[in-house]
Amino acid sequence: MNSIPHKLSSRSLITLAGTVGAGKSTLTRTLAEALQFTPAFEKVDGNPYLEDYYADFKKWSFHLQMYFLAERFKQQKAMHEEGLGYVQDRSIYEDVGIFAKLQYDQGNMSDRDFDTYQSLFEAMVMNPYFPKPDVLVYINGSFDSIMRRIQSRGRQMEIDTPVSFWEDLYTRYETWIESFTECPVLHLDIDSYDCSDPESVKEIVHALEELQNAPAGRHLLLNGS
Repeated sequence: MNSIPHKLSSRSLITLAGTVGAGKSTLTRTLAEALQFTPAFEKVDGNPYLEDYYADFKKWSFHLQMYFLAERFKQQKAMHEEGLGYVQDRSIYEDVGIFAKLQYDQGNMSDRDFDTYQSLFEAMVMNPYFPKPDVLVYINGSFDSIMRRIQSRGRQMEIDTPVSFWEDLYTRYETWIESFTECPVLHLDIDSYDCSDPESVKEIVHALEELQNAPAGRHLLLNGS
């Protein structure tokens, strides 16, 4: 992807959000190249808990969420200190608002563990190392499209996970984004928008420019129509 001239601040933080399989990593890489920003990916390879988590949610949910929270803090600290423009794959807000809450609601995390996790999260987001994103890009599509992507990328632990888990996660994302007000939000519909097409990426960049100084809580839908 060639770079695209833009008016975003050179220190902008563009954070991507969306359910598993929505295409966050691909768009993170594409936008970082287009904006000449640095991509910041979620650490999945080498995660010591991920396979155990999918095999036994009840036993490993708290451990996995604490691991992700620690990694997110280290990543955020490094971005803050470098002072560069970043495109970030997944937000910390999803960790607590969706994934940890899902496991707690399903009885896979105790009251004590969930309270401890929330307390640490709240302390982290009050830290100056956690500036809010300039724009949150929320990627979504139909549930069938999401499931096709999960199947096509071939991670066996995801393929073996019951469909009911993905349905619950999908619904939680839909509910979560409706009330998200930490920063402006750009909605991107994967069913009607080609993120690999240069003209489509230009439209995304223009939408980011429009939102960069918008009030927190403003939502803009970009669906390729």
